[in-house]
Amino acid sequence: MDIQFIRDYCLNKKGVTEHFPFNNDALVFKVLGKMFALTSVKSWETATASINLKCDPDYAQELRAEYNSIEPGYHMNKKHWNIVRIFKGELSPAFIMGLIDHSYNMVVKSMSKKMQNTIL
Repeated sequence: MDIQFIRDYCLNKKGVTEHFPFNNDALVFKVLGKMFALTSVKSWETATASINLKCDPDYAQELRAEYNSIEPGYHMNKKHWNIVRIFKGELSPAFIMGLIDHSYNMVVKSMSKKMQNTIL
């Protein structure tokens, strides 16, 4: 799994755009203008890659208890965001893709029906 795979996976979802709103390192993926994923480009180059993903608070607690690679989101609301460490080798690509899907769906679910209908 590399950053191009993550990028392609996120951009193939309906309504998703990519941005560098903070600096040239922090790559943000948004669905209809709302962030669902954040990663550092440099971290992929130094084999310390991670991705911040939105998560249901109860599920976030379960994930953190079960996996060493999942921690409260760095510089994020720790109740709703997890940081998923990619290169610890603990998590399969399929599991990580599921976490990306969960984040995307959490953000879409929080939108108005009108906004949801533009991507369904």
